[in-house]
Amino acid sequence: MRSLPLPLALTARLSPVVVLAAAGWALSSGTFAATPAAADRATQKSGEESPSAPATQAVSKTYTTAPAPCDSLAAKSVKSLVPGAKTAGKEIPSTDSKLRRTCSWNALKGYDYRWLDVSFEITESDEEAEKSFKERIAAKSGGGDVPGVGDAGYSVVNLTTEDKQQTREGMVLVRAANALVSVTYSGSDFESKKAPGTDEINKGAIKAAKEAVRALEGGQ
Repeated sequence: MRSLPLPLALTARLSPVVVLAAAGWALSSGTFAATPAAADRATQKSGEESPSAPATQAVSKTYTTAPAPCDSLAAKSVKSLVPGAKTAGKEIPSTDSKLRRTCSWNALKGYDYRWLDVSFEITESDEEAEKSFKERIAAKSGGGDVPGVGDAGYSVVNLTTEDKQQTREGMVLVRAANALVSVTYSGSDFESKKAPGTDEINKGAIKAAKEAVRALEGGQ
């Protein structure tokens, strides 16, 4: 068999490569996809695969500002819970009074001492308030639910003794939408060195909490 001349042999071997390269160039340059029908199909598919992003919605908040805590309890309630205290109460300074406010009442009548705090905290959303509520009650175990107040309520009472002096403290936490209402109520008898009963402190704290929640809802 006679051999092909060298230039012709190289041409024969390189021809398929040239054909494939040319086909590849045509595909990459869009030569075969440049017809109007193909362009329309590509545009339609692109539109289907890239839907516009949904519009974001602003979070609606039930409460935007904390109410005046010293106005949250009626004068007769303060006199009942903290005998001898000034009914006006004293507001505690806050770093952001729009979102967090606390009022305090305390008095010593004879040897009987009482202390009451009412606090309001406004969060960004119901979810944030719920998360904070659950975290706080988890840190104060041993209490129970308080029905019929806000979206959720919890109360706990603890007894402490220091230098033989007893103090009983009740805490009630209520979540109402994106707001948290916290009440702390404590008492001691400096003559007997005994503390008030659990029932008295618990009921007093719950009474103050329910009244404070009504003040929150009334100022909505």
